[in-house]
Amino acid sequence: MRDTLETAAPPPHLARRRMALALAAATVLAAGGGYLVATRPHPPAPAPAEVPYPAQTVAFAFLDGRATPAGAPPRSFSFAVRMTVTDGPPVTVPRVTQPYAGLTLTESPPAPFRTEAGSSREITITMHVTDCRTVPKDAGLPFLDVTLRNTRAIQVQSFILGPRYAQHLSHALKVACSNS
Repeated sequence: MRDTLETAAPPPHLARRRMALALAAATVLAAGGGYLVATRPHPPAPAPAEVPYPAQTVAFAFLDGRATPAGAPPRSFSFAVRMTVTDGPPVTVPRVTQPYAGLTLTESPPAPFRTEAGSSREITITMHVTDCRTVPKDAGLPFLDVTLRNTRAIQVQSFILGPRYAQHLSHALKVACSNS
């Protein structure tokens, strides 16, 4: 009797089968791990709370009356405002409007324009009276509606420019509509 056991190498087709099964198992494990990594909940992206809303960084101030540009229609008048951006990313102004039905306005520089943080921009507004019956006889608290945009948001903000602007606007409307 033989006390030694002889171990023979498995036939080649069994070795290949074992290798294929090992590779298949490794592939299944890798795919399952990849799926788990890909579908795990991710923490939400940080909110841009560090970036202020544009209305929080912008101020408008009435400066004074200005000469109406050549070629403006009759019953037009102009004035200047200063836009200041205090901090944050640059602010773009895509649009400036006003609330009165009988008035239209244009601005120079024409919208859209961009202002960097820490700087100011002078804007000349030219208003044109289209219908004297619908403009206020005495503008008490007139305002400008300004659309502001930065990397955080787009906002429409109403700016009350103070009593000097109200007086200037009331006087300009009276002069523009004096022959009506």
